[in-house]
Amino acid sequence: MDTTHIDTVVIGAGQAGLATGHHLQQHGREFVILDGSARVGDNWRRQWDSLKLYTPAQYDGLPGLDFPAPRGSFPGKDAVGDYLESYVRHFELPVRLGTRVSALERDGEGYRVTTDHGAWTCDNVVVATGTFGRAPSVPAIADQLDPGILQLHSSEYRRPGQLRDGPVLVVGASHSGSDIAYEVAEHHPTILAGRDCGQIPPRLDAPVMNVMFPVLLFVWRHVMTRRTPVGRKAMPQVRHHGGPMLRVKRSDLADRGVERVTSRIEEVTDGLPVVDGTPREVGTVIWATGFRQTFDWIRLPVLRDDGWPAERRGVVEDAPGLYFCGLSFQYSFSSMLLPGVGRDAAYVVDQLVRRTSRSAARAAAA
Repeated sequence: MDTTHIDTVVIGAGQAGLATGHHLQQHGREFVILDGSARVGDNWRRQWDSLKLYTPAQYDGLPGLDFPAPRGSFPGKDAVGDYLESYVRHFELPVRLGTRVSALERDGEGYRVTTDHGAWTCDNVVVATGTFGRAPSVPAIADQLDPGILQLHSSEYRRPGQLRDGPVLVVGASHSGSDIAYEVAEHHPTILAGRDCGQIPPRLDAPVMNVMFPVLLFVWRHVMTRRTPVGRKAMPQVRHHGGPMLRVKRSDLADRGVERVTSRIEEVTDGLPVVDGTPREVGTVIWATGFRQTFDWIRLPVLRDDGWPAERRGVVEDAPGLYFCGLSFQYSFSSMLLPGVGRDAAYVVDQLVRRTSRSAARAAAA
């Protein structure tokens, strides 16, 4: 297997990886971005058809390039994918597509990244697989459901036309589950089950949001952080249970006739999901139950018991030269949004450059 050496390998060409690449480029670093997809932005294009960003276009640009959409509009998922692709072209970022990483391990003082197209050795690695680098999380009871019930994870849902005839059960009531339940309820009797994650009261497209969005972004960026009590309290809730409802509100679900239950779906009787103590006949179950971390390909002792890396703002202190970018709540609530990832990437690259400079200074003095 061919092996190439380079200063830094970035794993993942989503928004986190591309923002990291931009900052590395600004510092004149030698790097490559590896991604298993056929096109930059495909992780966005594979989302459900009606998905739109929750933040207006004027806040959605990555460092150095505005998002090409009218102010106050909410770009769709395909527009986001196309924007990421244009970002690579604009800055001529060195992205290697169709290159899936199978292992990351130590190699002397540096690291070895093994892919299906050869291996890379490097001094630094930035794991930027982020949210889309995780596997769908589906409860164990899914295996007990009647085979005649169509089961889809939210990452597999595209449009109501996919669904079987009959009622639909959506499990998981964060913003994704709420959006999907609202959409399918126009065509099917729908039950939305899961804990109430709260909601952002104003309508995203309401005129008042022209004033409120800067305030919300300030709170998401500077108040709800890992440095504040409110941020530390919110972090496990967001990571493990999802964020609040954003576009769809409780009143929208009620107006469309969605049956809302806050109990968990933990039991199956005769192949039917038990909802509030009663087996329910449904044609489709959509599991909007989030993702689980799948970093088993990282062959380094850097993961905690819950599967999340032991990092601080993306820096792994126990593995010098290893960084993460794009994690949910990496520093703040905004870390999982386009308006927040650029700051996280800048911090990670700044720490990478400082570490390398210190290492070079020590070597020169030796």
